[in-house]
Amino acid sequence: MPTLHLSQDDAADELLGRDPLALLIGMLLDQQFPMERAFAGPRLLADRLGVETLSAVQLAECDPELLQRHFQGPPAVHRYPGSMAARTQDLARLLVERYDGRADALWADVPDGATLLRRLGELPGFGAQKSKIFLALLGKQCGVTPPGWREAAGDYGQEGARRSVADITGPTSLAEVRAHKQQAKQAAKEAKAAKG
Repeated sequence: MPTLHLSQDDAADELLGRDPLALLIGMLLDQQFPMERAFAGPRLLADRLGVETLSAVQLAECDPELLQRHFQGPPAVHRYPGSMAARTQDLARLLVERYDGRADALWADVPDGATLLRRLGELPGFGAQKSKIFLALLGKQCGVTPPGWREAAGDYGQEGARRSVADITGPTSLAEVRAHKQQAKQAAKEAKAAKG
């Protein structure tokens, strides 16, 4: 079981380390929302559902309005509780249909990094970038290292990178990832201004 420090909250990180579905949902929630709060979301959701481990079957079958209320809080599980509750339920349904409700079945038998990247890209809410970041997180911190995983993860798979949540192992690396993201935003602004 990996020891993760993605939410900077011991109880939330403990759940992420032992529950692959919680980790997958945390990655799903990491969008237009502070990283640590996104990865703390699965713990909030588990507490509200009264469970120790999240279940794709339970989430898939949950009444959508009830699930949305769980997402609304307070505090809210996400900045956009309605759409993220629906996306989480869509994710759970896909896992039930294709992977026996097991998030870890996504990567358990995968022959190579390219196949895992393709599988991740088929998940609701997982675009190309998010899929690469999650693949890098699995490889760097969870021991999921099929052949070619670093290549499939692109820049996010680089050893020693400080680009994404895949590289966060504590407060120092969190600050380094934040600094990298700020620099990337600034560079993008400057490039846009130069064009305009």
